[in-house]
Amino acid sequence: MYYSKSPIYFLFFFISIANLLAQKPINVIFFIGDGTGLPQISAGNYVNDNHTAFEDFQYIGLSKTHSYDNLVTDSAASGTAMSSGMKTHNRVIGLDENKNPIPNILELCQSNGYKTALIATSTILHATPASFFAKVSSRYKYEEIAFQLTKSEVDYFMGGGKKYFTSRKDNRNLLLEDNTRTYVSSIGEFEKSSAEKIGYFTANDDPKTILEGRNPSLSKMLLATLEKVALQDSPFFIMVEGSQIDWGGHDNDIDYVLSEFKDFNESIQAALDFAKKNKNTLIVVTGDHETGGLAISGGEMENNKIKTVFSTTGHTAIMIPVFSYGPHSEEFKGIYDNTQIFHKFKKSLAFD
Repeated sequence: MYYSKSPIYFLFFFISIANLLAQKPINVIFFIGDGTGLPQISAGNYVNDNHTAFEDFQYIGLSKTHSYDNLVTDSAASGTAMSSGMKTHNRVIGLDENKNPIPNILELCQSNGYKTALIATSTILHATPASFFAKVSSRYKYEEIAFQLTKSEVDYFMGGGKKYFTSRKDNRNLLLEDNTRTYVSSIGEFEKSSAEKIGYFTANDDPKTILEGRNPSLSKMLLATLEKVALQDSPFFIMVEGSQIDWGGHDNDIDYVLSEFKDFNESIQAALDFAKKNKNTLIVVTGDHETGGLAISGGEMENNKIKTVFSTTGHTAIMIPVFSYGPHSEEFKGIYDNTQIFHKFKKSLAFD
């Protein structure tokens, strides 16, 4: 049977096709506050005139952080769950419960033409950043993780841990062997370099704390990286870790926690300022687990002072908030396993 469609049908059809063709792949800035749960965020808020960058986010969810066989996760299992979408054993990175390698979100991004970057205030080989490029049976195999980083497709990275590349048990110097990446020794050199791949070691071992005068700040490192990726035609995925909030929790040192949280919060604000100008940018902020069993038992609002107690020097199993802003941010609301963060990224980036 022959029939015709009205001109308005074809108009809407061509508009729909044009809109699809005009859609650009979205950029992602993924923040992980190591050891950061609602208690740390609340404490950071109260000592900062009752306001943080977290209040600008459009959606909030909650993630369940347990590992494959332990109610209380570590950073390796949690990082793997978020980066690769599968639960695994504590201390395992990039492998499933049977020790089989699994793809991660950075690898998917790289295969889809994305620029990728990792930034941490720990060594770049610690469990969380390593979860985005390494596949090892133990998070403590730092020299193997270092080797895997030199073979990865990560475009930019910043963090400590240079000694695992240059002062190794096998006497190799991985920096000299790596002819795919330029290594710089300062944030200024990073900013000036025109290399396609750059590694910047912020310390030979673990970086200093903020209280000890760590420089550059997390926001400075993020902004330098954003300047690199924003000038290119490719979309990008950046993972930023506020690593030492966790260490302050392990030490039951509230000043350590709050100073590191402030640095983390300022970097989130820098990302929000970028995303408000670059509307095609999704920001997701969460933690891998809570550390210290922190509780706020009192304080003085007018003086930005709080009283706190810790219940443990280890991790806890409380659910962790997930904040999201930008395109597809609604995907991250609700209550779900931390493995779903990977799948929500895949859906948002149209990798499914």
